Amino acid sequence: MSFLMVLRVAFKALARNKLRTALTMLGMIIGVSAVITMVALGTGAQSSIETQIQSAGTNMIIVSAGNFQQGGVHMGQGNASTLTPEDALAIRDLPGVQYLAPGVNTRGQIVAGNLNWGTQVQGTGVDLPLIRSWPPKLGAFFTPLDVATAAKVAVLGAVVQAQLFGPDVDPVGQVVRINNQPFTVVGVMSSKGQSGMGQDQDDVIYVPYTTVMKKLRGIQFIQNITISATSASQTAPTADRIATLLRARHQIQDNNDDFMVRTMEEMASVRVQATETMTALLASIAGVSLLVGGIGIMNIMLVSVTERTREIGLRMAIGARGRDVLMQFLVEAVVLSLVGGSIGIALGLGMSKGVSAWMTWPTKVSAESIAVAFVFAAVTGVFFGFYPARKAAALDPIDALRFE
Repeated sequence: MSFLMVLRVAFKALARNKLRTALTMLGMIIGVSAVITMVALGTGAQSSIETQIQSAGTNMIIVSAGNFQQGGVHMGQGNASTLTPEDALAIRDLPGVQYLAPGVNTRGQIVAGNLNWGTQVQGTGVDLPLIRSWPPKLGAFFTPLDVATAAKVAVLGAVVQAQLFGPDVDPVGQVVRINNQPFTVVGVMSSKGQSGMGQDQDDVIYVPYTTVMKKLRGIQFIQNITISATSASQTAPTADRIATLLRARHQIQDNNDDFMVRTMEEMASVRVQATETMTALLASIAGVSLLVGGIGIMNIMLVSVTERTREIGLRMAIGARGRDVLMQFLVEAVVLSLVGGSIGIALGLGMSKGVSAWMTWPTKVSAESIAVAFVFAAVTGVFFGFYPARKAAALDPIDALRFE
């Protein structure tokens, strides 16, 4: 018997009991759609994290102040005052450093006319837009001369602009007061949304770091240095060079560093690993549905063998071989799995888009997950259909014809 004939007979046999066939396929439909949806949710979350890392600067290195110890008491990370603008200048000359921006932060009440808004004031350098791939929306970023002279100029984030002037008003050239000191607005940054750490990157105002040091805080040190390496492959070696340089400049003999050097990959690795674990967990839970669907296929095929015992005996009596009967029932099981799997794939795609639209949760359906789901459906049909098919093929023709 040709394969096309076997396939045609399989469809006819399954069509005899449409409701039972539909209920049997339902387990496979639910299993495949659940796998695709769960994997899409996990993959989408992981992709979102990777996008946030890239938007923050793929080759970014953060040097921040470390622990400060006084009288045996450790004050904790970020309290050391040993990181200086001179350290930043020395780091700029290292191989692998492309852009660099010293940083020192404070909070302030920003006043414009009769409106005010409390936000973070970030002192930074002129290279920050280049490091973060973040161009101003209006006006321009401040200049090296502004940094050198500690000029009172400011670049607003989108949230600060909206709160003080309105989202559609150009504030360039206007004067705002930061802690009662007048600053001229020279630009507005484009909207960037939340960072990978959950911070609103638009609710901030940027000024030269020298201005924060001298006129807002009255300090001689900086809190951090943001660096962009020349390439992704140079990120780790450059971070090592920076650590070696700072240990030499700060005369550190042991491992008690008064600074921290971190890359974006290090800061995001925990979240990415957690997302991968969650994706695997969700896929495993959904895989149980596939197992249940496969058991349902085995169960219904065993029932079918029992119901069609006389038919099997008749086929063998007129010349059908055991492998023909095996192929017939195996094809029926695979057809159940593949048809159910195909419907499940379509349902999974729809559910992924629905979840994304309804819950604004990022989803990403990959071609690999669809192919794996389809192949798994076929393997499930073969695996769970083989025993009933083998049982049918092993029937004795005489006993089968006598079966009531």
